Formats: sequence, C-alpha cells, structure tokens
Amino acid sequence: MVREAPAGNRHLAPLHWGLVPHWAKEMSSGNKLINARSETIHEKPSFRQAIRSRRCIIPASGYFEWAATPGGKVPHYITMRDDSPMSLAGIWETWKAPDGQKLETCSILTTEANSLMASIHDRMPVILHRGEFDRWLDPGDTNPQHLQHLYKPYPAELMQLWPVSTLVNSARNDNPACIRPER
Repeated sequence: MVREAPAGNRHLAPLHWGLVPHWAKEMSSGNKLINARSETIHEKPSFRQAIRSRRCIIPASGYFEWAATPGGKVPHYITMRDDSPMSLAGIWETWKAPDGQKLETCSILTTEANSLMASIHDRMPVILHRGEFDRWLDPGDTNPQHLQHLYKPYPAELMQLWPVSTLVNSARNDNPACIRPER
C-alpha cells in the first residue's frame, strides 16, 4: 500500500490484510476486519484512530466479489474498464505482539454499490480518483468529517466485471486462470 511518511514523502509498504487494532490482545482479531464500512468507520473503536491519522491507498488491478445465485455463489472479477490500476481507500495500524514483534495491518473502506456492482453485491470498495489522493493521505487533516465526500460509489461506466472460475475460491490458486472470463 501507499502511505505518507513522516517527512512528507509517499512510499510503498507491504501490509497484512485484516486490520488488527493496536490495543488488540491477539492477532486473530484482524481476521474479520478486512473491510470497514465508510458510513460508520468514524464511530467504531477498531477503526476510529486509524481513519484519523493512518490512511493509505491500496493499489489493485482488480478485486473479486461473489454473486448469490440459486445455483450457489458465482465469483466475479471487477476491474477498471481501461485496465488502469484501482486506488482503494484504506487504513492501517501497527500491532505489537506480546513478544515485541510488530505487525502492520490494513483494511479497505467500503461504500454502497454503484449500478454495475449492485447486480452482484450491495457493497464495493471506496475507489479514489487520482485528484483525491492528496486529500486522503493528508496527515495534517485529522477530522474524519472532512473525508466523507470521498466515500461515494465509483462511476459504474468506468468499471467492468465478468464471471470467473471457482478456482479463485482457494488461495492456493494464484495464477492468471483466476481472472479469465468463465464461459
């Protein structure tokens, strides 16, 4: 993910997906905090501090979502129509294990689905436009109310999706076949 360094420059950093709050007793609490609802992020104890001072951008070529159908859940791959990378709004946290080791974790903000996504799910990630990066990463702005205008659904006409194979249902399958359109 991309975040602002104390010196004011931006850098890439690898983080573990699934935010573990700094006050958590165990790392396993992050297993469920992979997404944060933008509508309530400012209120939830697990996210309240991170949204104020530890925001990041999570670059992605796309993401998966599953549509519930009478025949079972069908995975879909969602990407930008022009194949450019997505810039997902995220928050991060540093958790310190009892043995002193530090783990940096993150979570993706979500919002209501746009018209494209609504066909398969009622939520989607908050995707930032390039012109919104400075506002999102500004460490000087600790008032979460100033960010609410960024939590809107991304324009549906700039995105595309297609059904993919159930290969994606296993993390062991990390290859291009996971994003090929399913016929």
